[in-house]
Amino acid sequence: MSMNRFRRALTGLCALAAFTFSASPALAWGAMGHRTVGAIAWANVKPTTRQAITRLLAHQREIDTPECAMKTIEDAAVWPDCIKGERWRWAFASSWHYHDQPVCGDFNLKDECRDGNCVTAQIERNEKLLADRKLAPVLRLQALAFVVHFVGDVHQPLHVGENHDMGGNAVKADYGDAPGRNLHSIWDGVLAERAITSARPPLVRAYSAAEKARLATGSVEDWARESWEVSRDFLYPAAFGGALPCAAKEPVRVVWSNAAIEQAIPIVDERIERAGLRLAHMLDAALAS
Repeated sequence: MSMNRFRRALTGLCALAAFTFSASPALAWGAMGHRTVGAIAWANVKPTTRQAITRLLAHQREIDTPECAMKTIEDAAVWPDCIKGERWRWAFASSWHYHDQPVCGDFNLKDECRDGNCVTAQIERNEKLLADRKLAPVLRLQALAFVVHFVGDVHQPLHVGENHDMGGNAVKADYGDAPGRNLHSIWDGVLAERAITSARPPLVRAYSAAEKARLATGSVEDWARESWEVSRDFLYPAAFGGALPCAAKEPVRVVWSNAAIEQAIPIVDERIERAGLRLAHMLDAALAS
């Protein structure tokens, strides 16, 4: 192996290690969930919005993240997680993926995001950047990727509602009979994947006007409140024996039972549907004219 090839390989391994062992609780829905949110949006935006997105994606080389290409909106949906491999360059955005709201307390967005470094504030900030046609296309493309990803993030309940446990990352959990996970990773990965693949009708489709009117509603604050309520009213009680773990010490390990899995699937499906359709509405507002 040549020295240059060795250096490239070593750099890639280091980036992978940084990504794998990062303590950040910011991988909402995993790749399949985020790509599904992006695909739902793509199937439901206006034709002029698709054209505008395609024009922005043509500038992806200018961002210079060859390991995290953005050829499609689905690629853009996972780009903000992919770039965590280059922490030296993108670490400033690590707190943008969540907006912690303790489930054993009141919902108060301002107290938990005083400096704007949280997912709700960054959705609104990047939506404005995306809509600003005076900005360079490469900056608007970066904003597009953040908007697509963060709208997915804010709909993942454990990216808002939590119990001082890094959004469930610190809670060891078994998924049915499968051990070795944590509460956050269950909702990010295996549970989301099962919900997406079993959904009937499929989540990625053109939705009717009535469905959009029912699902694509509310403000960014409303979306965050919904996620917090899911965590408070269902997710934590289901994990901790029917009650919020506010007064008592949390157990070392919880079991996300098969019954809880079955109850959670329609909730996950609706969160992803809402994220995709709300994202479509936001993209139309920023790009369609």
